[in-house]
Amino acid sequence: HVQLVESGGGSVERGGSLRLSCTASGDRVDTYCMGWFRHTQQNYREGVAAIDSDDTTSYADSVKGRFTISQDNAENTLYLQMNSLKPEDTAMYYCALDLRPCTVIPRYVGRWGQGTQVTVS
Repeated sequence: HVQLVESGGGSVERGGSLRLSCTASGDRVDTYCMGWFRHTQQNYREGVAAIDSDDTTSYADSVKGRFTISQDNAENTLYLQMNSLKPEDTAMYYCALDLRPCTVIPRYVGRWGQGTQVTVS
């Protein structure tokens, strides 16, 4: 089965940038909808961005214009470019596979990664 491994998290100052990566192994993932979620310090989970197999994207209102989701099918890797970071973006970020429907509020998620921490001060 597919395994998802995130990387790229870290600590940055307000206004800084980070790029998260999610590398899939075990199967090709380019036919699935994939996305990024975050679990905040206030203990709720928020869908951040989603991308379908045809590269259609959707974003949470809180990140529109600042975050960009993309995928490299040759590398079987999902990315999240995060710019203009704010302290409220601080969270554990998770990669997810097989979102149904393909939005930031899916009713079903097939698989999760283990998460990578992003801290903005």
